[in-house]
Amino acid sequence: MFHLRKEAYSSKTAGLPPGSLVHVGAKKTEKVSITLIEYDEKRFQKNTFENVEEFLNFQDSELVTKSVRWIHITGLHQTDLIESIGKHYHIHHLILEDILNTHQRPKLEDYEDCLFMVMKMFCHNGDEKISAEQLSLILGHGFVISFQEGDKDVFEPVRKRIKSPQSRFRKAGADYLAYAITDTVVDYYFKVIEEIDERLEAVEEDLFAEFSQKVLQEIHELKREIIFLNKAVLPLRGMISTLEKTDSPLVSDMTHIYIRDLYDHVIRIVDIVETFREMATSLLDIYHSGLSNKMNEIMKVLTLIATIFIPLTFIAGIYGMNFKYMPELEWRWGYPLIWLVIILIVILMITYFRKKNWL
Repeated sequence: MFHLRKEAYSSKTAGLPPGSLVHVGAKKTEKVSITLIEYDEKRFQKNTFENVEEFLNFQDSELVTKSVRWIHITGLHQTDLIESIGKHYHIHHLILEDILNTHQRPKLEDYEDCLFMVMKMFCHNGDEKISAEQLSLILGHGFVISFQEGDKDVFEPVRKRIKSPQSRFRKAGADYLAYAITDTVVDYYFKVIEEIDERLEAVEEDLFAEFSQKVLQEIHELKREIIFLNKAVLPLRGMISTLEKTDSPLVSDMTHIYIRDLYDHVIRIVDIVETFREMATSLLDIYHSGLSNKMNEIMKVLTLIATIFIPLTFIAGIYGMNFKYMPELEWRWGYPLIWLVIILIVILMITYFRKKNWL
């Protein structure tokens, strides 16, 4: 199940000039961490820092020009840290502003000396719910800087592959690293799709078993999550398409081949999500149709009961009139005869209704 946060359209940046660094998003108290991974064909090194000064001093003293650098920042709520990294790497202030605004639409922007990408990523929380958060990537000459909103570690498989001396990473450049990070994000979309597919099947089974408020609530929840997923994956398709078509020297011909394959995966996700939307709408229609049919069945039964009592009420009304001379009232067998007529009418009407398949 998704853990969807309410998307707040904050007014924090209202009236501020473009490039103002203001964090827009969920308030967090966790410390921001910086992970630096450097690698080439012969070496692999990983370091973790808890403050930006330590990180920048280490970089200045340990710079290896031929290695690929992956700087991964976890947490976006410390604007001074983001600003310091931006100054060190000469990152445009508009990029930094977009990084700090966690309600960005997935996109790709070419700044000539770097490519800037924003996407929504999904990961499992401790309560087994799926949460969405923002991931920003900056691809430069020999480095990738990733800014992750939350602290869920979904990139461990990428680090393991980098650590292996035989992996393709060791001979590839930073562009392949950016592709691998994006590919991992897309892989988690498939995990979300699998979970939604299972829930749709379960709801469909429950729907034909009963028309309860719980089923309706689950359908609405699924529909809301599918719309949220659709809002994330549609612009992601445009972003990957732009990346696949870019002529930036930062992306090699070899990486273009992998990006093309990644684009196919995203297209498949878009098609599946669209199918899910149609399924959710169909389930909602089936629910309302089933509920309407159930009400019609109830009304039919009540109508038949009322119809049976019409002649009985007529007979009771006649003999309930307060006339002095009614011959049947003096008959010895009048009362049993009336009951016999009533029972006969009920039997005949029920037989007729069954013959017409109304019962």
